[in-house]
Amino acid sequence: MADNNHTNGATRRPKTGIKVIVVGAGFGGIGCAIECHRQGHDVEIYEAFPELKTLGDIISFGPNAGRIFSRWSNGDVVRRMRPLSIDLRKYGFNIHKYDTGEIVINQKSPKYAEDAPNFNGHRGELHEVVFNYAQNDLGIPIHLGHKIQTYFEDDKEAGIVLENGDRLAADVVIASDGVRSKARKSVLGYEDKPKSSGYAVWRAWFPNKDMLADPETAEFCNNGDTFNGWIGPDMHFLFSTIKNGSDCCWVLTHPDNHDIDESWSFPGKLSEVKEAIKDWDPLVTRIISKTPETTLVDWKLVYRDPLPTWVSPSGRVLLLGDSAHPFLPTSAQGATQALEDAVVIAVCLRRGGKENVPASVRCHEKIRYDRVREIQKTGESTRDMWHKTDWEKVKKNPEIIQFPRQDWIFDFDAEKNAEETFSIHFNYNKNG
Repeated sequence: MADNNHTNGATRRPKTGIKVIVVGAGFGGIGCAIECHRQGHDVEIYEAFPELKTLGDIISFGPNAGRIFSRWSNGDVVRRMRPLSIDLRKYGFNIHKYDTGEIVINQKSPKYAEDAPNFNGHRGELHEVVFNYAQNDLGIPIHLGHKIQTYFEDDKEAGIVLENGDRLAADVVIASDGVRSKARKSVLGYEDKPKSSGYAVWRAWFPNKDMLADPETAEFCNNGDTFNGWIGPDMHFLFSTIKNGSDCCWVLTHPDNHDIDESWSFPGKLSEVKEAIKDWDPLVTRIISKTPETTLVDWKLVYRDPLPTWVSPSGRVLLLGDSAHPFLPTSAQGATQALEDAVVIAVCLRRGGKENVPASVRCHEKIRYDRVREIQKTGESTRDMWHKTDWEKVKKNPEIIQFPRQDWIFDFDAEKNAEETFSIHFNYNKNG
């Protein structure tokens, strides 16, 4: 078993001889590869998409993710991400009543530690920073355009078979390719079926041109970065301006019972959005009307029961991030928890050593499982708090509808915790 001496983000630990294949080049997969590189493992990424595209809209990383980013090359990655992220230190978060539009409360932005920043920005732009850091700065091989046909494992190795027939083996395979990952069947031994969450999200990201042309909406773009939310019965609308007001983005969570196989995106229709909020504050309709319909996405949300395990029978295939535990958007922790996963598995593999990979993988699950489940629940509780607001109670205490910022989530140091708890869980898995 390796020691647990500390290292900073600029240095790489001695090589462990552990070969890791990561499937998926999203934030979880790239983060996992970076952390495995930091901990001395030999890592490569295989991704189905043939090229990197700056797709998507808003994504959030809490300070528990910022703490991880800060350790990458002594904060160099953080410095690249900061100009792309919203700055709400002055503006805060205005929470409006859905029908009257009145600002019920301005939730101040907390001051985060320098080594644990908070990021909210365009998913594609922030992903490009992390992707380029992994590929160009660290030299991690990223193989694009490689679709997975199946996974395999035995007591000595695990691997993937690509659609072109190539068979690639490693000491461990980490599947970070989302809720549709074929590795889920390898881990569970059966196909698990999704359930309707009863909700969907319309979402859009667009330039501020039409917003500026209307005096009633220009104020959101002429005063730096802004963040406003309208809370109503079974729906909530969140609107941000970003990069000093040059870009606009919004999300509207609403009831939806479409019967589909999985969370998925479709082109959205502005007419449907306007119909849904016809009785709301007219300013919401005004903002939505400035949205180019080509930027509108209708994202169906489905629910999956928590998996009984994230680890395959032989302990050499691991589900990570959304592959293991998808989050509702109202948790604002999905991508961050994938990064925490990445940190912990990389530490566990180093601490256990090449001869103990299965025990190390199971140790990772033991460290992560309960924390992830508790944070998943916050997505449901925040959504219900907003969608079932008792406005008489809010009149007496407006703070009850503030977005939860819980210390036990934000102050957590995944790397420190993994180093401190590894031995307890590792010995249990070895001897239990």
